[in-house]
Amino acid sequence: MQKALQLLNDDMARVEAQFRQDLTSDVALIRKVGEYVLASGGKRVRPMLLLLCARMAGYQGDYQIGLASVVEFIHTATLLHDDVVDSAVLRRGNASANAVWGNEASVLVGDFLFAKSFSIMVRGGNIKVLQILSDATTMMAEGEVLQLISTCDLELTEERYITVVRNKTAVLIAAACQCGGVLGGISPEQEEALHECGMHLGIAFQFMDDALDYVADEAEFGKARGQDLAEGKMTLPLIHTLRHCNAEERQRVADIIEQEDGELGDDEIVFVVNLIERCEGIDYTRQRAQELVEKAKICLAAFPDSVEKTALFELADYVVSRRK
Repeated sequence: MQKALQLLNDDMARVEAQFRQDLTSDVALIRKVGEYVLASGGKRVRPMLLLLCARMAGYQGDYQIGLASVVEFIHTATLLHDDVVDSAVLRRGNASANAVWGNEASVLVGDFLFAKSFSIMVRGGNIKVLQILSDATTMMAEGEVLQLISTCDLELTEERYITVVRNKTAVLIAAACQCGGVLGGISPEQEEALHECGMHLGIAFQFMDDALDYVADEAEFGKARGQDLAEGKMTLPLIHTLRHCNAEERQRVADIIEQEDGELGDDEIVFVVNLIERCEGIDYTRQRAQELVEKAKICLAAFPDSVEKTALFELADYVVSRRK
């Protein structure tokens, strides 16, 4: 995604400075935890999408910088809460915040980031942006609960799983794209096109996370291989595999995923990984992600050619080519 990085180099430096400014608090622990998570190697895809969409829409002001900071704050808040729910010990290759400071601090700093995000949005004075991001945040909370009640559910269908992903992950990416366009005063049709583009990209992004959880190197991906399996998460590679394996294999997967302690042995992880490979679960997941990326590109036909549009195409391709 070199075009996007080069095009947004100055803006992203301003966004990073905005992060530090927005973390200002009299409570030292808030800044310490917030800076730790924000500095832990995130790809900043959501801020980049917002900035590119604002540029493509012809926006000339400065509000996009604060808004790009907001979407990353919201994302970071969900990561802090996710790691507590999942009892995670790693995040992007580093110790998770809850492993360092405890669950209480992680939840409360996540709450601070959510509250700060809405404070920044209100000060910006754009009611449409506030509506889009508040609706997205509500849907994200619903997605978290949907994922929770889907844990260890071997009957979870691909369609129902996509609903989980749409709410939990894709909706914020869609909102980032849409808000960038709103700043530029685009037409309702173009606004909807950006929202749909972001939704397709968001689902594709999660599908690739699903695939990488089973195949990526831990040092590169930033978490242990098979972590989703250990947490009882039903993701697309496994959902596809359960549709194609035999009854005995399916029962073995059920026995593995339903272990109460969540501590999987290497043999159990190898069994599931090999089964997913034999049933082509990774290939299927990558294929579905590629299809969604192509749909996202089609949505951009609502906009004339530009360097920003080219950078968005490249960023979309990065979603399915990334290794971490």
